[in-house]
Amino acid sequence: MSNSAKGAPSDIGPFYHGTKADLKVGDLLTAGGTSNYKSDLKMNHIYFTANINVAGLAASLAKGEGRERIYIVEPTGEFENDPNVTDKKFPGNLTRSYRSKEPLKIIGEVTEWAKLTTDEQGEWREKLAKNKGEIIN
Repeated sequence: MSNSAKGAPSDIGPFYHGTKADLKVGDLLTAGGTSNYKSDLKMNHIYFTANINVAGLAASLAKGEGRERIYIVEPTGEFENDPNVTDKKFPGNLTRSYRSKEPLKIIGEVTEWAKLTTDEQGEWREKLAKNKGEIIN
């Protein structure tokens, strides 16, 4: 269990990153991509989680036409609690969500998880479209 959003992350993994990108073990995920939630925003961090269900949600909401993927990742440097959820939505980092300016190394891929239904994906996309909050970048 992670500690408060203000403290240092206490999770030791495993960590996951949800996406639709087709990547391989050994590849690095880096900051600088476009946000999945604000198309005009270049991200200063790469995001990941210690909760496989949160990674599955990210994979289903990710932009792109590829299949949903969850990669097992290893941070290559320092990381912090994700303030977009810990400071705004879930104080204390209940989602076990993190971000880093340093790359994440792919060390494996998860092939089985509880995927969202089409209706559930639509509900999440609607919630995100109505979100007026700013992304802390």
